[in-house]
Amino acid sequence: MLIHLTLIGKPGCHLCEDADLVVAEVVREFESAHSDDAILVEFETKNILEDDHLALKYSEEIPVLQINGKTHAYWRIDPVRFRAALEGLAAEAK
Repeated sequence: MLIHLTLIGKPGCHLCEDADLVVAEVVREFESAHSDDAILVEFETKNILEDDHLALKYSEEIPVLQINGKTHAYWRIDPVRFRAALEGLAAEAK
């Protein structure tokens, strides 16, 4: 199973930097806990300064975290809620 994460933000945004750290930590823990489950997490970042469509849509909400293309959170990423969302996807895959 593939879980695709997208973090939308911009350079110099302290909330974006915080979100990046939270996502990285939760993903590391999740992958460690599910190393035998054939679950792959793909993580990408997108910069609203390089994409006019993203800038128009999300400029007031960054950072935005999407899971499999659906908005999960914006402004602040709650690690407990994020981990629960990943665990829910893992449970669905079993």
